[in-house]
Amino acid sequence: ELIQTVPVGSGGEALIEFTSIASSWKDLLLVTSLRSGRVAVAEEYRIYFNGSTANLTTRYLEGAGSGSGASGTAAYGFIGVGGSSTSTASTFGSQSIYIPNYASSNYKSFSVDSVMENNATTSYQDIVAGLWSSTAAITSVTLTNGTGSNWLEFSTASLYGIASGSDGTTTVS
Repeated sequence: ELIQTVPVGSGGEALIEFTSIASSWKDLLLVTSLRSGRVAVAEEYRIYFNGSTANLTTRYLEGAGSGSGASGTAAYGFIGVGGSSTSTASTFGSQSIYIPNYASSNYKSFSVDSVMENNATTSYQDIVAGLWSSTAAITSVTLTNGTGSNWLEFSTASLYGIASGSDGTTTVS
């Protein structure tokens, strides 16, 4: 079920935030189309939960269009490399972020499939596994980027709640 879509309007926004997330779903799915105002070809995109930048770790595998790929870890909510103001005009980075059991009292894992759209050799695709080491239920999600640049106009993020069927299967409505 679509919980909320946040469109970025004229002038951009420093953050994209979803607040007061109810605990009535089994999992969350966040689907984004983002472009930052950074004056460079690419930008790191990040996620934070409940306003906290602490206790986040990620492992990633990255493919780069202009060279060899990379893998590594990050001690923050890395969700991929995406487009910025000097990427090909009117292109946006896309992320699909799945957060299972977001309301449980266990640590919260998340997975990301991210791609940077760019009609040039510099382009990135990232697969990310993340962990927020907190037992608090996730009630808010914030999207930001590595340099603090604004999200540019026409960027959007949509948050979906994934329900559990009466037979225990996961369903999307």
